[in-house]
Amino acid sequence: MLTVLRYGSFRFHFFSNEGMELAHIHVRSPNGECKFWLVPAVTLIDNDGILQHELRKIERLINENYSILRRAYYEYHHR
Repeated sequence: MLTVLRYGSFRFHFFSNEGMELAHIHVRSPNGECKFWLVPAVTLIDNDGILQHELRKIERLINENYSILRRAYYEYHHR
């Protein structure tokens, strides 16, 4: 598992065995974990326990750091 970004209690990461999926990011918080596609658009695809207001904040953070997250995904999975 590679942590790409930390923001407050959020940890943005991906797993090493997921390179065959579309680019995405996992986010863990004290309340749970969620997963967002990065392409073709930032889209929530899984949520386990994260509250709606946190999901909105996470989506905003993904959009603000989109270039970093997407580049890190491709560099990690397509080395």
